[in-house]
Parts: sequence; structure tokens; C-alpha cells
Amino acid sequence: MASPFVATQFVEFQRWSFSYLISLGIAVLNTLFLVFVLRFRTQDDCLAEIGQAPPEKISSNDSKYKQIFRLCAVNILAAFILIYVGVEVTIGGWIVTYIADVRAGGSSSGYILFGFFGGLMLGRIALLWLNKAVGERTILFIYILLAVGLELVMWLVPSLIGNAVAIAFVGLFLGPIYPIAMNHAGRILPQYLLTGCISWIAGFGQAGSALIPFLTGLLASREGIKSMQPMHVSAIKVILLVTMMGLMFGLWAIVPNHPRKID
Repeated sequence: MASPFVATQFVEFQRWSFSYLISLGIAVLNTLFLVFVLRFRTQDDCLAEIGQAPPEKISSNDSKYKQIFRLCAVNILAAFILIYVGVEVTIGGWIVTYIADVRAGGSSSGYILFGFFGGLMLGRIALLWLNKAVGERTILFIYILLAVGLELVMWLVPSLIGNAVAIAFVGLFLGPIYPIAMNHAGRILPQYLLTGCISWIAGFGQAGSALIPFLTGLLASREGIKSMQPMHVSAIKVILLVTMMGLMFGLWAIVPNHPRKID
């Protein structure tokens, strides 16, 4: 939430690239905190410290990597998270340009990101009760559909304030998706492989933060910044963000709902 305020201030400086020093400092602090808390201990050591028995391991001649990559659910979830991260980063990066150029938001357009990232944070906390009441698997479909609908609102409603409210609610509904997916992974994947599975899902997913914005940039450079949103109804063309959300919907539909044994 604080990043849009900091980044917007740096935009007005001649040496705006110094903003990366803040990112570097936060990354270093985060690494130091992780080292201090985990102290290079294994998963079994951490579980033993809190009084939990380590997960039962299944004997196999295959390496852990081969066992992980043979799990269909892992690869589906990795693709799902890749698209999700790409959509989140694309919205966070390109919405400022869209608001500034299309909605004449001016140099203060960066502050709209406060609403988006604030929505991400709030959604992961305030919607916990709704996730439990409806069911995590079902509610995720609803969140994706709501996010798609709000993207359409941003295109169809030529209002700066309306777009700012819409992007905040997009963040609100996208926020719970990542933790829901990871929580689901913890239920359906073998516990003794869970650390490696989560690492692969999260690591592969981060590639989306480069891939989807790159594709969006290609579209924007060819069609203009309005290609970020659905184009005119007569063209019946769905833009990249909505298409990616549709892929998320389809991938989530085929994610297994129950644990499956390794062959």
C-alpha cells in the first residue's frame, strides 16, 4: 500500500531510478528476517520445534523432483498461479498509464494504485468469513467473475472516480485468490512433498510477473493503451487481462478437489 505513494513521489525526481534502492533495502531486510527466524533449519526441524511429527514419507525409487513433477495438480496450480501473478502485476503496472492517458488522471494517477493494493490486502483479511461460508473452491470462481465484470466497468464507464473505485474492488476480489490456491495445494498434495511443491508453484508463478506484462506491452504498443481493456462491442475482442482471467477460471475448474496418490 505504501509503494504507490513512494513511487509517485520518485516520478517527479530527475533520478527516479533511486526508487530501486528502496526495493533493494526491503529485499535485504526480508532476507535477514528469514535467516533470523528459520536459521537454515529444515521443515522437519521446524515441525519438531512446535510439537508436530514430520510427515510420513513414502518409499520410492524416484527422486523428489520426479515425484513432484509427476503430480498433475502441481503443474495445474503452477500454471494457475503464473497467470494470477501476471494479471496482478499487469494491473498494478499498467493501470497508472491507462488512467493517466485515457481518463486524464494526470501525474496523480499513481495514487490509484493505493486502492488496488489496499484492496489486495483487505480482501485477504476481510473476506475470510465469506471464503469459509461459501467454500474456498466455489468462492474463487465468483471472485474471478467479479474481477472480469469490474474490468468491463473500467472500459464502459468513462469516469476517473468510477475507475478508481472499480480498480480497488478488483484488488479486493483478486486478493484472496493466491492464499486460497496455496491452501488448497496443502490439502490435495502429499505432505512429505509439500515444501517442494509449494516452492515450484510459487517460483514458476513468479514468471507470470514478467510474461503477462510483456504480452500486454506488445498489445499496447500495437493497438494503443486501450487494448488493456475489452475493445468495442462490434469487434467482440477480449483483451489480454480478461482472457487471462478466463484461463484462470478454466484451470481452477480442473484442479483436483481431493488428494491423489502418486503412481
